[in-house]
Amino acid sequence: MGPNVLWFVFSTLLGFVLSSFSDRLLNVTRRYNYCVLGAGPAGLQMGYFLSKARRDYVILERNSGPGSFFNTYPRHRKLISINKIHTGRQNREFNLRHDWNSLLSHKPDLLFRRVSGDFYPPADVYPLYLSMFAKELGLKVRYGVDVGRIRSVQSAAGRSYSLTDQHSTDYTCGVLLVATGLWVPQKVEFVGSDLVEGYESISTNPEDYRDQAVLILGKGNSAFETAQSILGKASRVHMLSSSPVRLAWQTHYVGDLRAVNNELLDTYQLKSLDGLAETRLEKIAVAQQKERGRRRQKHQLYLTLRKYLLNRTESNSSEVTREELAGHHIDNFPTRKPYDRVIRCLGFRFNFSIFDGSARPPNSENAKGRLPGVTAWYEGKKTPGLFVLGTASHSRDYRSSAGGFIHGFRYTARAVHRVLEHRYHANPWPSTELLTTQLLSWILKRVGEASGPYQMFEVLGDVILLRGSHAEYVEEFLLQALPQFSSLSGHEVTSHGLMVVVMQYGKKKIDYLGRDRAETDWTRAWRSNFLHPVLYFYEALPTEEEMKLRPPGWPLPRPKAIHHMVEDFLTEWDGPLSHIQPLRRFLEHCLQTDLRAFYADSCFLSALTHRKQPLFCQQGYLDGGGVPLSRRLQEQDYKAGLTPAKQDDAGTPGANSAFPHYLTPAGASVSSGLKLDL
Repeated sequence: MGPNVLWFVFSTLLGFVLSSFSDRLLNVTRRYNYCVLGAGPAGLQMGYFLSKARRDYVILERNSGPGSFFNTYPRHRKLISINKIHTGRQNREFNLRHDWNSLLSHKPDLLFRRVSGDFYPPADVYPLYLSMFAKELGLKVRYGVDVGRIRSVQSAAGRSYSLTDQHSTDYTCGVLLVATGLWVPQKVEFVGSDLVEGYESISTNPEDYRDQAVLILGKGNSAFETAQSILGKASRVHMLSSSPVRLAWQTHYVGDLRAVNNELLDTYQLKSLDGLAETRLEKIAVAQQKERGRRRQKHQLYLTLRKYLLNRTESNSSEVTREELAGHHIDNFPTRKPYDRVIRCLGFRFNFSIFDGSARPPNSENAKGRLPGVTAWYEGKKTPGLFVLGTASHSRDYRSSAGGFIHGFRYTARAVHRVLEHRYHANPWPSTELLTTQLLSWILKRVGEASGPYQMFEVLGDVILLRGSHAEYVEEFLLQALPQFSSLSGHEVTSHGLMVVVMQYGKKKIDYLGRDRAETDWTRAWRSNFLHPVLYFYEALPTEEEMKLRPPGWPLPRPKAIHHMVEDFLTEWDGPLSHIQPLRRFLEHCLQTDLRAFYADSCFLSALTHRKQPLFCQQGYLDGGGVPLSRRLQEQDYKAGLTPAKQDDAGTPGANSAFPHYLTPAGASVSSGLKLDL
């Protein structure tokens, strides 16, 4: 190594040390409008939106790079988030429905596929993708900042948050966005819990479990991931938790057991030594057996029940007598045989310890209090100006949608940013103004391609504000915040009412692999079991009281009118008779107008015989637009200068202003037969 290189390394390290020392010596306070805590996927996603809006922000990360969680977890190094690259479609929005790892940005090639082509990718590549995302977008991230204390500060200017790091440097933020994820292991205290190994520290070498009997506490994906890795080496693997296994393909919740991890179900049901059992973990005891007053020399652990422990002088003693073993009381007790190892795989919880009383969000009422409690717009309850993002915000849709996972919270992060833009910068929620005659085709376009409502089903939905002959289309609003729609979005609801487009599953429990699992008859669309669009029509915004009293399992209160689009095997919802025509009739019923599309010839005839023309003719033919039915008439009109442009043989959309740019004239001519190329 040459002297120049040595001098460069020395000067770099010296500069870092002096900078750090200077900060501590001067007790520097850094001020930002927005502080994002954590440079995981949720933190970087929010950083992107703040950067794009040119806001004053910083992302603080305690480790040396982004996505440090994925450097350790999952322990067996395979992600179970789908990376489906080949969909047969070029539509980027549609493809995000099947890309569960990419973050949102304006760069069409900044996708996870650049670092892995595996359907279930290795965990090691995710920090590489996040580094690439942060670098290519120029996000402002400060690494090595370990925030140990967060407190709120009230001043004449309002409420702010002060963050103190390991060097006593303070960061003052007008708005705090917490994206630290869940990384504190969830534990349950019981007799002998000190003898249990944790998922966070177990060996991942299957050879270390050769010919051992293993008991795993938990039945989530981390538990089954651990079981699956040792099935071929362990003598037997048993799993214990308070609830039975919940399969993701039955519950439609991606946090439940995924098929990629469930090989132990085969070995259990086919009686190959492995098994599942249920009991409350607070009622168990894990202990070593005494024999004639001495502990057995071989390190073996027994599972018993706390109620069998006799005359305990030490509440957490890890030694039991033969009479205290469950097998002594029930000779066929399922887990009466000893185990060589007991492993805890109970997931993770939010780190509340860094918040002092003035800034600490409350524990959630669900998820056993593992998550912070947040409002319907992800602001901490009783902590205004503090928002929770990513996995930690999952209490809003716990066990019901995908808000705890990347393919879900990338959209809720965007929704939170839109709330911030309106609250602090007076920018209303983005919307599209449409003619009422365009509503049908726009709704079909959204249900056929939009990824946000598709992934965050029953949580995000499109709101259509009716304005008579026009409508305002607001995409991906937070459904549980619908009573606060105007204050959060900046859009007012008029006397014409509103519609909400939601993706949702059926509520009836069925055999999801049975012969009659799907509904194909559009007249019984309300019986659809799989994911399908549902439209709710309200004459006025629902109130908070109505939201609280909504029917069980419903994402919204009972509306004035409701329409289910029958489930579709291809999830395209473009059938002329099964999907489009029933939807048009529903819209006509709610809008009290004719939404059929007509050729100019038909509009001309209607004008001769009817006093009031269909809306399509009013906004097309009578306004100087329209498409003639026959090719001969098209040629005559073009030569006479009655049409603005001649269309090619393929009927290129956009050639005539009478049609929306995403419709072909041939498709629009048949009101119930629109065909969109999504």
